[in-house]
Amino acid sequence: MSESDISSVDSFSQPSFGLGNRLKRVLWGLVWSFTGLLVPRPFHEVRSVVLRAFGAKIGRGVHVYPRVKIWAPWNLAIGDEAGVANGAILYSQGNISIGRRAVISQGAHLCAGTHDYEDPGMPLITKPIVIGDHAWVTAESFIHPGVTIGEGAVIGARSVVTKDMPEWMVCAGNPCKPLKARIMKNSKKTEES
Repeated sequence: MSESDISSVDSFSQPSFGLGNRLKRVLWGLVWSFTGLLVPRPFHEVRSVVLRAFGAKIGRGVHVYPRVKIWAPWNLAIGDEAGVANGAILYSQGNISIGRRAVISQGAHLCAGTHDYEDPGMPLITKPIVIGDHAWVTAESFIHPGVTIGEGAVIGARSVVTKDMPEWMVCAGNPCKPLKARIMKNSKKTEES
C-alpha cells in the first residue's frame, strides 16, 4: 500500500495484506528475533545490515537496539546517526521516516496504520509518519498515523501526538501541544544539518 492509502478490504472477512506480504513478515519476524537474541547490544551495524537486507533505508552510524519492534522494515527509513531504543514500536504498515540524529526513546510507539471506523468493514488506512532531523520522541510517546514531527522538536514523555508538531519546539501532553521553544546551549544547532 502507498502513503495515505485506504484499502477496500473488509477487515473482518479477509486480511488487509496479501499472502506474499504476510509470509515476508513471518520471515522478517524470525530473522529479527534471532538477531535480537544472538547479536550483542553494541553491534548496531549488524542490525543495520539485517534491516537493509529486508528493504529498510538505513543511514550511517544508526543505533537500532535489539528489542525494537518493527512491523515491516521495507517501509522504514532512518537517517545518519539516529537512534531507536529498546522497547520502541515502529508499526510501519505505512512509511515511517526518522531523520538524521533523531532519537526514538524506549517505549515510544510510532503507528502508521489505522482503520476507517466509519466503514462497516473497517478497512485499513495507512499514513506516513515523518520524524525530523534532531527531533527527540521521548519515552512512551504515541505518534498517530500521518503526523510530522518538525526538525529539532522534543515530544515529552507519554505524549499523544495527533497533529503535526513545529520545528525546534518542546511539545507535550494528551493531546500533545507546543509548550516552548527548544533553545540549544550551543548556538550551532543546525551546523551539522
